[in-house]
This record gives sequence, C-alpha cells and structure tokens, in this order.
Amino acid sequence: MKRGFYTIMAAQFFSSLADNALFVAAVELLITSGAAEWQRAALVPMFALFYVVLAPFVGAFADALPKGWVMFISNAIKVVGCLMMLFGTHPLLSYAIVGLGAAAYSPAKYGILTELLPPSQLVKANGWIEGLTIASIILGILLGGQLVGHAIASRLLSFDLPLIDTGIDTGPEAAIFVLIFVYAIAAWFNLRIPHTGVEMRAMPRNPLELVPDFWNCNSRLWRDKLGQISLATTTLFWGVSGNLRYIILAWSAAALGYSTTQASTLSGVVALGTAVGAVVASMRMRLESATSVMPLGIAMGVLVILMNYIGNVWVAAPFLILLGGLGGFLVVPMNALLQHRGHNLMGAGRSIAVQNFNEQACILGLGAFYSLSAGLGLSAFGAITVFGVVVAGIMWLIQRWHAWNQKHHKEELDHLLAIARHDNPDGHP
Repeated sequence: MKRGFYTIMAAQFFSSLADNALFVAAVELLITSGAAEWQRAALVPMFALFYVVLAPFVGAFADALPKGWVMFISNAIKVVGCLMMLFGTHPLLSYAIVGLGAAAYSPAKYGILTELLPPSQLVKANGWIEGLTIASIILGILLGGQLVGHAIASRLLSFDLPLIDTGIDTGPEAAIFVLIFVYAIAAWFNLRIPHTGVEMRAMPRNPLELVPDFWNCNSRLWRDKLGQISLATTTLFWGVSGNLRYIILAWSAAALGYSTTQASTLSGVVALGTAVGAVVASMRMRLESATSVMPLGIAMGVLVILMNYIGNVWVAAPFLILLGGLGGFLVVPMNALLQHRGHNLMGAGRSIAVQNFNEQACILGLGAFYSLSAGLGLSAFGAITVFGVVVAGIMWLIQRWHAWNQKHHKEELDHLLAIARHDNPDGHP
C-alpha cells in the first residue's frame, strides 16, 4: 500500500472513533434528561438525514477539492455539532449536524481509495479501511460507554477551572467535551493526506444543476448488472446494521438488564466480529467473486431473529461475534465491487455519494419505522424479529435477481467481470 493510505486510515479511525463515542454520549444525555424512547431511537435516522438530503452535492464537492481538505472541512462541521450539543441545543438537532459533517466526509474518504490504488488492491484496501473503521466503532462505543459511566464521569467533572463556569455539569456533557479533542486529532491527520494528482472537477456555478446529474448517476449504477447487485446488498446491510447499533442497546437493557455503559460493550462485540470478518474477506476474496457471498446475508437475517432467544451474556457474546463476522465478510467484497463499478461509470466522489444516498436512505427509512414503532409500543424483541425477516427475505430476492441476470445477461456480466479481473479499464492485462 502507498504511504498516503495509512494517513487516510489514521484520519478515518479517529473521526469514526469520535462519531461512535458521541452516539453513546447522546443516548445517555437523552436518558438523563428524561427523553422518550422514540427520541433515543431517532438519533440514528437524524444522523442519516443530511446523507440523503445533500447526496446530489457532496460527491461533486469531494471531486472539486483535494480530498484531504474535504475531510478536514467535514471534520470541523462535526466539531460544531459537538459544541451545539454541549451548550444546550437538542441532541437530535446537534447529532444531525454531526451527520452533515459525516455526509461530506464519506465521499472523500472512500473516493480517494480509487484515486490512490488500482482495482486489484481495492478489496484489500476496503478490508483494512472497514476493519479499522469497525475497530474504531468498537473502541468508540466502549469509549463512549466508559466516559458516561460513573467512574470516569465523576473524575472528569471533578476538574474545575478557576473563575470560569464551563457549564459542564453531567457525565454526558463531560464526555462530549473530551470527544472534541478526538476530532482535533483526526483533523491533524486530514491535513497530512497527500494529493493524488487526479484532476479536480469544478463545481457548477448553480449547484441545482447537480440534481439531474446525481439522479442520472444513481440510475446508471442501478442499471449496471454488477453495480445494481452490489448496491442493493450494501444498501440493505448498512440500513440494518446502522439501526442495530441502537437496537442492541435497547435489547441489552430489556433482555439482560444492562445500563448504557454495560450495553455499549455488547455493541462493541458485534463490531469486533465485523472487523474480523472484514479482514478475512480482504485476504481471501477477489473482486470478481464478490457476488458469491450473498448467502451470508440470508444467514445474518436468521441469526438476528435468534437473538430473541438469548438471555445469557456468555451465550450472547460469541453469538454477536459470529453475527458481526458474517456481516464483515459480506460487505467488504460487495463494497469494493460497488466502488469499482462506480469509479468506472461516473468517478469516485459521485459514485460514493450515490452509494451513501441509498444506504443512508435505508437507514433513515428503517430508523424512522423503528422510532415510530417504539413510540407506539413495539418492544426491542419485536424490532429484532422484523429486522431479521427483512434481511433474510430481501437478501434472498437479491440473490434471485443476480441469478436472473446470469441467465439473461450473461455476455454483459462476463465482460464486466473481465474488467474487474484486471487493473486496466479495457479488461486486458
């Protein structure tokens, strides 16, 4: 891997670490303020909101500037969201602003991989990026859980500045203050990401011109016989896993009687399994064989339903590691295939924006459904059953879709797979 790849990984690690720790702090902030269950569940779709609303614009923005600068600016927006939450703005609105920063960050983070590396290294690069991202999820959720826990929160609150009233009076507020410095570390790495030498694409004077261009890119990816399968799979995976992050917190409280600090450890366990699966996939899978992992998606859906029958943490931990492992092995090759097709069809930034739009729209839709259901009394057990059935059923349909393509569009698929096997865009070695 080129040297700049490791700088990108470090920047991504610290930014994602803070994002996930902030999620736990926001949940605890809502709990301590007496907010309803549906508001806590709504944190997930609120984070996804700007991914969907700004999807036509963030990809072009990422392609118009050096991607290290885009990541730096996006990181600064996340800090603004932290400060808003710290000084009294409602956590749902504040976390939406953090999501705005993340929406702008993502096309640059993934798009730079296709500028820096050839297709033959994309699966490996995605494996490391996803593995490290999920390591940051594990550590971020654990960090957030510990920061809001009594032991560390009481020590943080014991610090006092002479003659200055900081207004930081609770554990969640102290945690948010600490996380601002984690974002600062990410910003330091952002500024050290090298230029790739790829020509920038200027933003149009009228940003609204990007909307029809974005929908055209979205349609092209959905029409591509490999792009549509990988996009459908990753959209479903991230839509469900994004909401499971909160549902596992709710399930841990209902099934095991866990506090937020204790429940955060189980969310980290799922991410640990995903990291292992991602790294194994990066070593074992090739780009042209990515579609062979689809049966794992059906297995994931079945395992999600089986969570309802677990009431012991010693059973829950290895079970959640297995669930995460299947997800990691599924998403890495599919993500790499999607990036490869998107880069060939429309450019890195725009293709990642299309991917984010679809994935975050799924998170937003499923999260809104769960938040509404929680408001109407749906239990965590009921939500898990619904999510499991959705995963298994839709993954089966995607598998049948690909089989239909293999039968009716074999020549086109063979050509696209030939391109994926080689680093040259014409498909020849």
